[in-house]
This record gives sequence, C-alpha cells and structure tokens, in this order.
Amino acid sequence: MTNNGKYIYGFTRNDVRFGFSLAGIDGKQVYTISDNGIAAVVSDGPGGRLRPERKNLSAHNSVIKEVMKTSSILPVSFGVVADNETGIKKILTLNHTSFVNQLKRLGDKVEMGLKVIWDVENIFEFMVRTHRSLELFRDNIFLKPTGATQEEKMELGRMFEAIMNQEREKHTATVQSILKGYCCEIKVNKPKDEKTVMKLACLVEKASLEQFEKGIFEAAKVFDDNYAFDFHGPWAPHNFVEIKLKMA
Repeated sequence: MTNNGKYIYGFTRNDVRFGFSLAGIDGKQVYTISDNGIAAVVSDGPGGRLRPERKNLSAHNSVIKEVMKTSSILPVSFGVVADNETGIKKILTLNHTSFVNQLKRLGDKVEMGLKVIWDVENIFEFMVRTHRSLELFRDNIFLKPTGATQEEKMELGRMFEAIMNQEREKHTATVQSILKGYCCEIKVNKPKDEKTVMKLACLVEKASLEQFEKGIFEAAKVFDDNYAFDFHGPWAPHNFVEIKLKMA
C-alpha cells in the first residue's frame, strides 16, 4: 500500500474478512492494518480536504455497516486520518488494552435507536390541557385588564419548560424500566427539539433483536395517541464506545 495518509473507519479483530472489494471515501479500497490481534479498518487518505458532505458520510457509514456483517467494530467518528501506516500501528499499540476490552464488551452487540415524540399540533397547548397549574397561570396573566407583563410571560415560559422536562424524565424512566429487560445497556441522549420526549440508544445482542422489537411495542402500549414511537437500526455501537483515542 502507499505511504500516504490513512483514513480510519474503526477498529476490529484482525481476523475480519471482507467478502468482496469494499470501497470507502473517494471510492478507495478498504483494507486492514493489523498489530497484536487488533486491526484498523482503513483506506488511503483523501486526495484533498475532507468535507462532511453526504457522499462522504454515506461512504464512511457504509464501510462500518459492511464490517458489522461479519465482525464487531469499534466505529470512529467521521474525519479521522492518520499520517501513514506507521501512525496506524502506533495507534494500535497505544490503545491496545482499550480496544481489546471494548471489543469484548461490545462483541456481537449492535445499537438500536428509539425516539419518542409528542405527536400533537401544538406542544404548549397540549401541556396547558394536561397541566392545570400551567393553565391557571396562563389564564391569570393574560386575562388581566392590563395584560401580561414581559416578566410574567417569561415566567410562563419557564414553567412550561420545567413541566415539559418533568414529563420527559417521567416518561423516559417508564420506557427504560420496560426496555432494560431487552437491552444490555441504555443511554439517554439530549432531545434536540421541543417535541421530542426522549432519544435512547440501546445496546442489544444481535441474537435478541426480535425480542427488543417486542419490548418497544410493550413500551408503546403504555402511551396514548399523543405519543409516537420510532425505532431504527441496527447500527454500530457509536454511543457505547468508551475510548479516548490516543494518537501519539
């Protein structure tokens, strides 16, 4: 192989085999560089500046997905490039113990994602309808002859946000209590929008994916039509890799 930069997709056992020629970033062939039982999944570095464009992100994720079909992989975030093969072997040496431990912990497991949303047209009005204290405060400040002051509006917003977060915590605990019997681990990720109740990353045995799906439906039955469940995967266990990569 050439001695240019090496783009890293992840780390796996050195017995991984690709069933066909696998193309990665810029269509370059994917191969492994091994040392002491651990292999880095790499391709030759990109010719120019690497941007997080859709085609590059797709190529990165496709390689990880293909490796997952035959082996466990510790995925690396998009954009990590080592100087050369010597640099890769140094990474393998510096992180060997962590790689071995993580591959043992995550072996034959995948990540499943679950997102639950409030499936309502107006989340504020929904909270008002379902929380008497919020309804009373809103009515009290807006029905005054002088109208609501700016400070009162801000207080209403704070009350709304506090109630919404309390609901998130309550519902997340409910779902976790059901899914814990179907998962090895569960991690709670921060919602990125107002209507999201929860975003969970679930570490699941590959052999138990069908049972996990049953667990999702069991959890969904607890909620009414104001909530929507969306689960997806399987993916490489990005949220469960606990390695601070030592590069030098």
